[in-house]
Amino acid sequence: MNFPFFASFIVFILWLTYCLHKTRSKAEEQENAFWEREALANSTRRKSLEQLSYITIPFERLPMDTMSDDEKIAACHQTLRTLADSPIVNLTGYTNTDLKLEYGAPNIDLLMQYDQSYTLLASTLQRWAERLYDAGYHKEAGIVLEFALSTHTDVSGTYRLLAAIAKEEGHPERIGELLSQAEQLKSGSKNIIVRILKEFDP
Repeated sequence: MNFPFFASFIVFILWLTYCLHKTRSKAEEQENAFWEREALANSTRRKSLEQLSYITIPFERLPMDTMSDDEKIAACHQTLRTLADSPIVNLTGYTNTDLKLEYGAPNIDLLMQYDQSYTLLASTLQRWAERLYDAGYHKEAGIVLEFALSTHTDVSGTYRLLAAIAKEEGHPERIGELLSQAEQLKSGSKNIIVRILKEFDP
């Protein structure tokens, strides 16, 4: 029998067992911490929502008259008018547990509605801007995109199209500004957006 090999094998098995036990223990600790935090969140009482960053759609600053008879753009306008009657809040980067801890468990349904309205807003603005851009209205598309950016959108297409417009108009410094803003995002799309902008950055 090859005793050195056998001894090494035993050592390897012991090391592997230790690592598996350590990993399992860490996973259990994380799971327990999660459920403890979730239990605390579910017991958090309702809090005021007055301090939320509500988004108002500035129709007076947006190019509402440009291609307003276009079917796709008219549909975007209608969606925005409907959204304007509802609270809109960008809650990207927050989990339901985070929201319950911050604003109280009884508010979670309302908060999810506000965030769903924001998701629809961001996607609608992107569709509108793309339609304007494809039709040659680059300035108008930029206005729509800049509003989307002001809401801290994490739609990668918004950053890509703004960077393209900046490059076309000879404003490469704007791409650097977009990159700085993207790096502040709390979204899971952050790295994708940063990578897209770095492809534009001279």
